[in-house]
Amino acid sequence: MNANMRSLLPSATGLAVALLMLGIVGEARAAGNKKNPTSKIYVADLTGVSTIEEGDKIDDLNSKSVYNAEGTAIETKPDATNAVVLSNGTGVFFEKDTRLEVQKFMQEPFTPNRNDPEVEPSISQTQASLPRGSVGLCTSKLVAGSNMVYNTPQASIAIRGRKVVVETNDGQTTVSLLEGDVTVRGDQVSGGESLKPGQQAIITRKSPNSPPVITIQPIPAAQMAALNDKVTMACMARNSVYFAPENKVNTVDSVFTKEDDPPQELKPHQVLPPSVSPSITVSAQAK
Repeated sequence: MNANMRSLLPSATGLAVALLMLGIVGEARAAGNKKNPTSKIYVADLTGVSTIEEGDKIDDLNSKSVYNAEGTAIETKPDATNAVVLSNGTGVFFEKDTRLEVQKFMQEPFTPNRNDPEVEPSISQTQASLPRGSVGLCTSKLVAGSNMVYNTPQASIAIRGRKVVVETNDGQTTVSLLEGDVTVRGDQVSGGESLKPGQQAIITRKSPNSPPVITIQPIPAAQMAALNDKVTMACMARNSVYFAPENKVNTVDSVFTKEDDPPQELKPHQVLPPSVSPSITVSAQAK
């Protein structure tokens, strides 16, 4: 190796290190720009006492409050009901003595200016468990790539919208579809049964290790009014609020530059009914 080539080695090594550092910083900035805001739950309605469990912390649920969604469990007492809204636009009504655990709820970033509130604002991934009780669900139209799965001790329910009631008690799960598209499985990997609006699936097991028995039937007329009430409460909650991303304030980040997107969080905004001015008519006698 001649002297000229030796003289080039330090500069080449330095250049390689510089390029490597630029790549690392670029990846870090990209990760910062693409970081999703934490998905949320908003409590739209509350009757009686319900609790929310976040890790080892258990608190009473408060009306008109917002909580982190992923990793939480909401439980209604035997004399309580509530209705919540997830930040992807899904309304959930909780019947008495119900427990719902949200293992996973992730949502892609979205812009606050939405042209169609009936469509989900961005791709979301939901994984929840219903150990006991009954929930009514009213969803937006899920966008391509979204996934929503509710598990019970007897079944795995893939929900693609829009109005469905899931009940699990006494060793049986009942899934009633009023509108939309649902697939019911005995577990998360086996083949499933697709429901049509107006149908319900009843899933039973003789034991936890025995195969599931899935029975598809029309929703009995005697149950329809109660099922409609549950999804109506979920839809009313869903229509009462929307979420919009907002920049966090008073945040300091020494790694990223001003070119990076600022950290964001999802904030609920109540939808208030429009105020209509009363129409006043002046009689001829008053003139």
